[in-house]
Amino acid sequence: MSFSGRKTVQTDMLHGPLLKKILIFAVPLALSSILQQLFNSADVAVVGWFVDSNAQAAVNSNGAFINLMINLFTGISVGVTVTVAKYIGKGRTESIHNIIFTAMVIAVTSGVFLLLLGIAIAAPILTLMQTPDSVIELATLYLRIYFIGMPFVMVYNFGAAILRSVGDTRKALYALVISGVLNIGLNLLFVAGCGLSVAGVAIATVIADAVSAAIVFIFIMRGDPMLRIKFGKSKIRKEYLAEIFRIGIPAGIQGMVFSLSNVCIQTAINGFGDKAMAGSGDAIYFEYYVYFFVSAFAQATVTFVGQNYAAGLHDRCRKIFWMNMLSSLAISTVLSLTFTFGGRLFIRIYTGDPEVIEYALTRMRYVLVFEMLTSIYEISGSALRAVGHSMLPAALTVLGSCVLRIVWIFTVAAAYPDNFILLMIIYPIS
Repeated sequence: MSFSGRKTVQTDMLHGPLLKKILIFAVPLALSSILQQLFNSADVAVVGWFVDSNAQAAVNSNGAFINLMINLFTGISVGVTVTVAKYIGKGRTESIHNIIFTAMVIAVTSGVFLLLLGIAIAAPILTLMQTPDSVIELATLYLRIYFIGMPFVMVYNFGAAILRSVGDTRKALYALVISGVLNIGLNLLFVAGCGLSVAGVAIATVIADAVSAAIVFIFIMRGDPMLRIKFGKSKIRKEYLAEIFRIGIPAGIQGMVFSLSNVCIQTAINGFGDKAMAGSGDAIYFEYYVYFFVSAFAQATVTFVGQNYAAGLHDRCRKIFWMNMLSSLAISTVLSLTFTFGGRLFIRIYTGDPEVIEYALTRMRYVLVFEMLTSIYEISGSALRAVGHSMLPAALTVLGSCVLRIVWIFTVAAAYPDNFILLMIIYPIS
């Protein structure tokens, strides 16, 4: 594979049949997200098999907090996709290099901010989340090393968002194939070979993040001239910054509040002990795998609707919405049922501990099996963002899902603190 190709693979979203183009866009994007998640999954599997359940729980306990920290800026990257797609739809491509430069400045700045903040508050946050004493030291170590890679994570996420805006989701996949294989190899080297436990898997993830960020940046700079940053000429423009933030900040706030509700749920799970933490954390990866397809079709909705709406093709926007909705529902339903009914087989990828497996299967039966329902609000919210209404889907999701989860935790779940199933069923209810 060469990095020297002169053209980014673009998709003509304004003309011709849609379904094939949507699938070509969405499937590589979903696979990219799955590979990115496999960074953490590989961490969990390696420490589960080569260390112990405490180490596995230490890695698993960080997921909700990491998502809380990065979701604001990941949401802002959606603003980049919409802004670039709009300018392409209107045929105004001459200043896109300024939008790209603005986006990359946001990426690096936010990454450094997250690095410093994450290292500073790792221990107090994990204490606040009632992380067990047997796990908290390892969890804090993992988290602090993990956040060293935040600048790389942000550069990759914003770079992938830039490539998505022109319909290219394959190059981000290539980057993650390379960095994902590297991550797994380094996990085995550092943990099984060097005995570094959770520190080893965290270091491996940081190195893999750096590689994926570098590859995506090279793809941008050596791809379509329209996307290249022109050093010395590209500038941060207030109008582009305002447009990115107008779309991206509400999406980011929605993601943050959603993650906050999950942090509250994780805190409740921590009260069941390290076996529940490990089992719930193992099961949640399969929820992610299903959700990544939902998210991919949501991103397709943002990009395709964004370009067509800017071009005034409103009937085509409606077709895009329904194609993405039905495709997302169909694929997520098949995956949810497959993972749920094959749960015991799939969970053994991560652990052989019988008690951990039972907690994982409980979560799969009461949460994973309903994961396809997320298609309904994700695709609808993405269509609204694509036409400039970013605050409305954020408000509806926060009130209809996140607030309800938090209320449930502090009322119903608190009244029955020993009932793990009662805690889990708030997911499908919300």
